[in-house]
Amino acid sequence: MNPEKHKPAEPTDGRRVAKIVLVGGLILLALWIDRHLLTAPIWAVILAIATGPVHERLALRHPRLRRGILLPSLFTALFALAVLIPLAIIVAEAAREQADAMQWIASARTNGVPVPAWVAQLPIGSGWIGHWWQANLATPDAAARALGRVQASAIHQTGLWGGEILHRIFVFALALLTYFFLLREQEAIVAQLRVAGDRLLGPTGERVAQQVILSVRGTINGLVFVGLGEGAVMTILYWIAGAPHPVLLGALTAVAAMVPFGAILMFLVAALLLIAQGALAWAIAVIVVGLVVVGIADHFVRPALIGGATRLPFALVLFGILGGVETLGLLGLFVGPGTMAALVMLWREYARAPAEDAAAAEAEPRQLSADGSG
Repeated sequence: MNPEKHKPAEPTDGRRVAKIVLVGGLILLALWIDRHLLTAPIWAVILAIATGPVHERLALRHPRLRRGILLPSLFTALFALAVLIPLAIIVAEAAREQADAMQWIASARTNGVPVPAWVAQLPIGSGWIGHWWQANLATPDAAARALGRVQASAIHQTGLWGGEILHRIFVFALALLTYFFLLREQEAIVAQLRVAGDRLLGPTGERVAQQVILSVRGTINGLVFVGLGEGAVMTILYWIAGAPHPVLLGALTAVAAMVPFGAILMFLVAALLLIAQGALAWAIAVIVVGLVVVGIADHFVRPALIGGATRLPFALVLFGILGGVETLGLLGLFVGPGTMAALVMLWREYARAPAEDAAAAEAEPRQLSADGSG
């Protein structure tokens, strides 16, 4: 029996092309099938990267938990509670506000809304605002027309949001499920990714992955935690100033502050609510203090946290954040800077001088050996 007959044939160029086409086609088909659910695994990966160090420390401290489901279940439950509890508080506050707003609208449509006294105290625009108010809200007929349009628009938007909210709930549940499996199979997934990255890109693949991981963690520190800090500071100020529902305003400010300069919108909303109560001085104080907080956070704290982690100028980080938000929504906060960091790292490697390239190649085995020993 001739063993040469059973020796597998070397792949030809045609077979390689066919394999590439097949794999590429299957990937595109899978992306098209799950195109409406792709945000769920991306969120899960971002969350796994963010909580990876804590999970790894607990797994090392308690080795028996490494391969079980208890630790992944605990992390998944804690994250779910961290999202659902504040969201439930915001929804409850919004429901109470909606009831008060509907009662006010019903009264305004019956009796009209007289021009408030604070309008005459405005330094600029008092005449125009007073004239507009008199024409659109002061009389019952004008208020009924104006507020009727607002109610119709609100009802229409509520109907559109219903389906979107159900889709978001489903994506959130799917992201939690994916996050659980990522934590449970973390070691196998990381090992497979290292092998695949080495075959496709060589040592560059692992460097790109490390840069993306550092970028995501730096972005979380610089956007999420700094945003929560801004929200906490402004919640205290809202409460001192006597703004309505300071906790709700503070929570919305924290969410808006995760986008650079986004908290300014909530400062203006809080200031308008204070002006409606006649507290013009407190409204000015909220805007001034808010701008100072945003200036410190966005010009000093965030560049240090995000730029230091991503090794990027903050201008490029800002382009990544704003472009990501415009394209992908909240998910773009993390995908945008990570993408920019990976591209800039690849460009620096491609554009560095030959002497630097040789020094990096000599240092790489020592670095890999140090990583392996640690």
